[in-house]
Amino acid sequence: MFQPAARKNLTPRQLQILKATAGFQDSNCYSPTIAELASALSVSRSTAFEHITELRKKGLLTASPGRARSLTLTSKAQKLLEQAGDGFDNSTGVGTGIPLAGKVAAGLPLEAIEDTQELSLNSCFGTDSDIFALEVTGDSMINDDIQDGDYVICRRAQTAHNGQLAVVIMDDENATLKRFYREKDRARLQPANENYEPIYSDNCRIEAVIVGLIRKL
Repeated sequence: MFQPAARKNLTPRQLQILKATAGFQDSNCYSPTIAELASALSVSRSTAFEHITELRKKGLLTASPGRARSLTLTSKAQKLLEQAGDGFDNSTGVGTGIPLAGKVAAGLPLEAIEDTQELSLNSCFGTDSDIFALEVTGDSMINDDIQDGDYVICRRAQTAHNGQLAVVIMDDENATLKRFYREKDRARLQPANENYEPIYSDNCRIEAVIVGLIRKL
């Protein structure tokens, strides 16, 4: 729960907007518009705008002028949600530990020695708020061994190296997972499946780069 000092200047509706913004970004890997937040909370756009304005004044939300999808939680807001028990990636189990019982050989057999520790995604990828997970939908990256239903571990970033796996936002709306290549006057988003053509765009931005993969067998 929130500590009283942490939420004394935050109204219940403002807390709802922070939660809705975080949840939307988690699910879609891009920010909601004011209209989408208003619809999610069943309030008018003007009401949502007023609360967003107050949250920006309180240093809990930031936005870029002229961009419809630029609402971002500040580190202060993320900390408040974590204190409230609303940390990100609950659906994917990020931050949850499982027993690490030792090592197993994929080559010559090793002596079976149990050495129980705990393996957590935080220990592998860190606890930075820029780390999050996304569930993969579709088969355009199967030749890179990324399959439908896998979970990719992402790190928020604004740039990517040529050929790096990245989550890319196109036209400020649609997110896709592809290998990113910067060309002369456009970007090429390269699938890893011969059944799909590359996507070329002069209006896209990097949202995150891929740093890990989780799969259920």
